[in-house]
Amino acid sequence: MTGFMKSRAGRQFAVLAVLSLSLFTLGVSLEIHNLLYGLMSEYDNFGMKQMVLAMAIASLCSFAFSALRIMDLNREMQVRIRAQESADWMAMHDNLTRLPNRYALERRRQQHAASVEARERAASPTASDADQAQDGEPPGLVTVYSVNLNGFKRVNDLHGHQGGDALLTLLAKRLQALGGANNVFRISGDDFFLVLQGQDEAQDQLMANLLIQAIGRPIRINGVPAEVGASIGYARAQSLKDDLADITRRADLAMHEAKALGRNRTAVYDPAMQDKAAERAHYEARLRGAIRAGEIVPHYQPLINLKTGDICGFEALARWTDTSGRSVPPPVFIAIAEETGLITELFETLLSRACHDAASWPSEVTLSFNISPVQMKDPLLASRILKIIHDAGLDASRLEVEITENALIEDPELASGLLKELHAAGIQIALDDFGTGYSSLSQLARYRFDKIKIDKSFIATHDDERQDKIVLAMLSLGRSLNVAITAEGIEQHQQLAYLLAHGCDIGQGYLFGKAMPASQASAYIAERQAAGQTA
Repeated sequence: MTGFMKSRAGRQFAVLAVLSLSLFTLGVSLEIHNLLYGLMSEYDNFGMKQMVLAMAIASLCSFAFSALRIMDLNREMQVRIRAQESADWMAMHDNLTRLPNRYALERRRQQHAASVEARERAASPTASDADQAQDGEPPGLVTVYSVNLNGFKRVNDLHGHQGGDALLTLLAKRLQALGGANNVFRISGDDFFLVLQGQDEAQDQLMANLLIQAIGRPIRINGVPAEVGASIGYARAQSLKDDLADITRRADLAMHEAKALGRNRTAVYDPAMQDKAAERAHYEARLRGAIRAGEIVPHYQPLINLKTGDICGFEALARWTDTSGRSVPPPVFIAIAEETGLITELFETLLSRACHDAASWPSEVTLSFNISPVQMKDPLLASRILKIIHDAGLDASRLEVEITENALIEDPELASGLLKELHAAGIQIALDDFGTGYSSLSQLARYRFDKIKIDKSFIATHDDERQDKIVLAMLSLGRSLNVAITAEGIEQHQQLAYLLAHGCDIGQGYLFGKAMPASQASAYIAERQAAGQTA
């Protein structure tokens, strides 16, 4: 009924009721009822009493009808209000997890801005004492957490979308248990935000760690265990006046930094991240043009047969020097190419040029080329590679593609088909960065490799007894599987002597030469061959 009285019809009803009561009071005070009684007596012969009775009955019926209509209007209004509230709730919440969505986060931002503005008015010298008393204690600073799940796609692939939905629903409850029902927002498929208030800096980091632990706890879907990780970035407001949208953007930058560090990592926002993001946006805008203009070219680092000392191949490494003469680090522009979908165009451009260069080398010198994990999702990758080497006139047996362990786990079936197709064409396969993944032995059991490359992190710490044992185990594993072993990152003669003593097959590193342009690679081959003939 309260809602009805606030409506236009309710206000009109109230005005009419007050007006009626006023007229009745006025009539009593002026004794109009005596006048009416006199008129009825005087004109009794004309049926005045019956007429007044009929009017009274009609008035009562009209009043009863009006009361019933008011009740109906009130019910209709309540239904409309509930429908509007339901529609508003649905617009502001995720249908699956029942969490507030990005629109709710925007409303939260507006409420935060309005609260800051009201507090500033209350704190101004012109504010009344009542306003300042109503203001109360100032709230704590806001901390925003940006959460991105790691491995969610794999759960979807293994358990189907229903399994993925079940996982998201359970994770939403875990996040709400830590952050509060109204403070957790689902922004997209596997992205969440938490907006918390009143924490100190130590509590900020503690909460980030708790979120990692809560998300990483194993989950059972239809009796089958499933597990995901998370990358979490967080940003703390510098003052109560900070806009929530700015804090959210900073938290998102921190999340991307955490994602670059690896699985289950956290990162707090640092102003340097903004500069890094601006630089990244600058290169992203120029990358497409740089690829087509030929600014990104392959350089070649030599691979040396440690048993004979002869050069046996080159690994092609992408290099980009922009128009200002500044060198752009490969991890920067390759990551941008992967995110923007330009990796296929970049790959084809570089491989085509590298194959044409390699065609002029001696037949015993091979070309080694890296495949991005993103490209492993391309079912046409093998066809692209075969077309490029055919157009370049390079024999397939002289091409070696390097694949990291992490590239194999996203879609094992697709990876298996790709490797078989490449092997059937005569292309060699190398397992790159061996030992840095978490499923190395299972990869060796499932896939066939022609070469294993020991990551340079193991070679750099050769004086560590535990690392020595790991390297020896890798070399022994290669011999037992009849797979050639390449050691990356050889920079010192002491490292070379150690690897030679333990039967390593191929070496690569600054000790033999840095990555060089094609013209220098041809000269390098001639020098090595001349030195071999002289020896």
